[in-house]
Amino acid sequence: MKVLLQRHETEIEVKKSRFIAIACPCESSQQVKELVAQTRKEHPQANHVVHAAVMGPNGDMFSMSDDHEPKNTAGRPALEVLKGSGITDIIVMVVRYFGGTLLGTGGLVKAYGDSVKAVLDGVTTEELIEKSRFNMIVGYDSYEQMKKLLVEHGATDLNEEFTTDITFAGLLPTANEASLSAAVTELSSGRTSIAFRRQEPKPF
Repeated sequence: MKVLLQRHETEIEVKKSRFIAIACPCESSQQVKELVAQTRKEHPQANHVVHAAVMGPNGDMFSMSDDHEPKNTAGRPALEVLKGSGITDIIVMVVRYFGGTLLGTGGLVKAYGDSVKAVLDGVTTEELIEKSRFNMIVGYDSYEQMKKLLVEHGATDLNEEFTTDITFAGLLPTANEASLSAAVTELSSGRTSIAFRRQEPKPF
């Protein structure tokens, strides 16, 4: 499975109706509600804000809504395209501004499916891997070397707090825990250690 790295937006037009597709990272049902509500605020004049979401490590948790389009003409085709993408922890919202011409059932299914395909064509993803949170306190004299070690081992979301010492915190691929711990111990001659904890699963 892959995960989405950042928000992406595209727009297509079908018989003067505008279909704006917005793909966002999304890991829980609560986030689904929040993102849909936020999108409604951003598009107060839109006729529909349809959504489809795929979540979970195995991509087996789903959410969708036709948002008052005829049943199974919007959310369902959007979700089927999304399920076929191999991407998880993602929501695609399709904002429709009605253009005055009815598209019919088949036309709606195609328009919503094409909207999701269009936005997925431009998204940036990475392979889904298990990550751990880490915390490490180092002295100022080893700051540069320790930071280089973290980057070399794939640390992301790095936060640095400068007080009497420096505290590093962030995310690390779980598979790299042992090698990073060994490197930190060697560099500091055993004076510095790094603490890990598994990421808590998101509630659905």
